[in-house]
Amino acid sequence: MPTKREQIDAAMKHLRAGDPIIKELIRRVGPFRMKLRRDRFQALVRAIVSQQISTAAAREVLRRLNELVAKEGLTSEVICRLDTESLRSVGLSRQKASYLRDLAEKTREGQLRLNRLGRLSDEQAIEEMTTVKGVGRWTAQMLLMFSLGRLDVLPHDDFGIRSAIRNLYELDELPDASTSQRIAEPWRPYATVACWYLWRSHEL
Repeated sequence: MPTKREQIDAAMKHLRAGDPIIKELIRRVGPFRMKLRRDRFQALVRAIVSQQISTAAAREVLRRLNELVAKEGLTSEVICRLDTESLRSVGLSRQKASYLRDLAEKTREGQLRLNRLGRLSDEQAIEEMTTVKGVGRWTAQMLLMFSLGRLDVLPHDDFGIRSAIRNLYELDELPDASTSQRIAEPWRPYATVACWYLWRSHEL
């Protein structure tokens, strides 16, 4: 069985050979350094908090949330004990507070079995995660990429990915799903790695 390092090396070789634009982006950005978040509950909390707000704003809300639960840690049991106003005090909207509570309750009660997601296909895992209020396809894909380490995920609904494709491939407007899929075809089966570089392209 190949190691993760061997898989990444294979991905880099594949992407460089298959797409000259990604090859140049890899040269400019440098080595692939995506770190996985092993705690799946915390990874979903992070993804929910990050919905439709800036990275800086999400980071601040997460910092305040971790401060709030510092004594016991960010777990489903702790979130279940917090009321909506406590969650809102860290900067969450009422809607997102309800999403976190639903996530915590479904996790605690075993309706969402985070420990078995790794045994499911990407689509099966997405189907299971999207039973939680506020967890749509994009949120589930973030967990696939950043927690489960799935190597062939293309989150087309992500604005950063779509805008990077528009900029790098010199499109007149943001790509629709079919255009993104067509451009990403040479990346398969390593779309996750290519997407990590697309996100980094905004920092160049």
